[in-house]
Amino acid sequence: MTTIYLIIMKSNSNMPIRILLVDDHKIILDSLSLLFDLTEGIHVVGTLNDSRHVIDFLEEHEVDVLVTDLTMPYKDGIQLSFEVKQHFPEMKILMLTVNDAPDRIQDAYKAGISGYVMKKAGREELEKAIATVASGQMHFSQEVMRSILTTAPEDNQKQVLAKLTKRELEIIRLMVAEKSSAEIANDLFISVGTVETHRHNIFKKLGVKNAIGVVKFALKYDL
Repeated sequence: MTTIYLIIMKSNSNMPIRILLVDDHKIILDSLSLLFDLTEGIHVVGTLNDSRHVIDFLEEHEVDVLVTDLTMPYKDGIQLSFEVKQHFPEMKILMLTVNDAPDRIQDAYKAGISGYVMKKAGREELEKAIATVASGQMHFSQEVMRSILTTAPEDNQKQVLAKLTKRELEIIRLMVAEKSSAEIANDLFISVGTVETHRHNIFKKLGVKNAIGVVKFALKYDL
């Protein structure tokens, strides 16, 4: 079934699916490269063990699918996905990781990924996942879907709220009240620079790009 899927992809474009592998462990990169070298319809354009070099690589090479780890130094997979989608909105991203925490899966989805697969997946599933996201569809492994579906809403809410400090929650409430950074600084007796630092941390923790995303979060969790 997977082989047929890959042949269809190749026959439509007459080109193999070009992938970039990003993982801070070289042994993982070497193993994946060896695996895909034996796979018809997939070509490894490059491998990187430092997420800081991904944007430069993508600017210089043609890549169809970015396959990246989640937990990495410098920029994790979620931060990297946000940045890649800002520079290359059409880039397809597949997260390949050992992390099946529901909140991280949701953060990755918000960052713009097209697929999420566990590293314990077999060759067949990896091939299928790459072919699926390359075609413009989404692929989430059964383990990932099970992790999401078995998490109670109230538990997920606790996980999200647990990320935020008391000060950050105060600032979120003031943002919902349409207060500017200067007004928030005045209300809390802190500097505007400190407010901006808190805002940046809030955006990062919630996986949102702007104040609208923060407001949506606040409404969702009745803050």
